Amino acid sequence: MSVTRDILATYRGPGQVVSRRLAMGVREDRGLAILMAACVTIFIAQWPRLAREAHLQGLELNMLLGGQLLVWIFIMPLAFYVLAILVQTVLRIFGRKVDGFTSRFALFWALLAIAPISLFRGLVGGFIGPGVVYDSVGLIAILMFTWFWMSGLRSNMATPS
Repeated sequence: MSVTRDILATYRGPGQVVSRRLAMGVREDRGLAILMAACVTIFIAQWPRLAREAHLQGLELNMLLGGQLLVWIFIMPLAFYVLAILVQTVLRIFGRKVDGFTSRFALFWALLAIAPISLFRGLVGGFIGPGVVYDSVGLIAILMFTWFWMSGLRSNMATPS
């Protein structure tokens, strides 16, 4: 399936999609490409909110965009790798066997799968601004991300021995 169809299928059954993608084999380049696509999408999703903020506060838009570029393209990918390692370590402490690639891939796929919600949140931040709607969409994004990530992990880890 294409990435777009798999993103839509993730909203119906996240564990199945992650399992199917993991069955394609361990490919670190594929995992990194998914992570970078997710980070680029989240970076792009920030643009409307940043444009609004720059306009209303009289700030330089390029400075705001540069800061977000640094965060989402250079720092956050490293942070997500560290988070995947920490989760894998905690799961192993509790007797759940999950390999490193599965831990990383489930996290990276969950990030990419919430891309439509991230883009919508960016539009809400740009057109409506901060408030209840913006915060609600953010909460939905966090809940969906958690569901996708945990489902992807749960369906692809061995039971305790």
